[in-house]
Amino acid sequence: MPLPFLTADRAFDDVVDDAALPFEDRDRWRRPYRPGPWRVAAAAVLLLLASYVLVAAVIIAAADALPGAAACAGLAVLIIAAALRLLRMGTWVSAQGLRRVAFLTTHTVPWAQVASVRTAQQPVRWLGLPRTVQGQALILVRKDRATGEQRLLLTDRNADFLARRTAFDRAADTIEVWAEEYRRTA
Repeated sequence: MPLPFLTADRAFDDVVDDAALPFEDRDRWRRPYRPGPWRVAAAAVLLLLASYVLVAAVIIAAADALPGAAACAGLAVLIIAAALRLLRMGTWVSAQGLRRVAFLTTHTVPWAQVASVRTAQQPVRWLGLPRTVQGQALILVRKDRATGEQRLLLTDRNADFLARRTAFDRAADTIEVWAEEYRRTA
């Protein structure tokens, strides 16, 4: 009895194509990797905190202190929004371009403005903290800037790829393939 829900989009007996871009709808924004365990754990802790704040809001509302209950409920909504944004962070690709989603900002670069996407060995931030360590980074070089502005897309020490070296290599290769294919057509 095959269990197709256990595989990505196919049953076990299906032949795997070696297509570099195996997506049917290339106009949809996709993150070509899964969120890492550090990012998921941080979001889970935030959601757990939000549940405690919501319970506190219910207890405060039961004590007939509605302004305090509303403040707790508002805080819980902010914590939930932060957890969801934390899970959405990363590098996304589509036929329109390359999108870097940070916690507070989102930058989209059309493929026509991409000069190159390459992997480089350089000092990178460990889990986004000020401390830097030697690691690998996926770098976007734009051609519309006079100085050849470089933007960091991924590092092997961020919350998605810490202790997951092969996942970083696979994600970097996938994004490089998207960039190569769409820069030719742009």
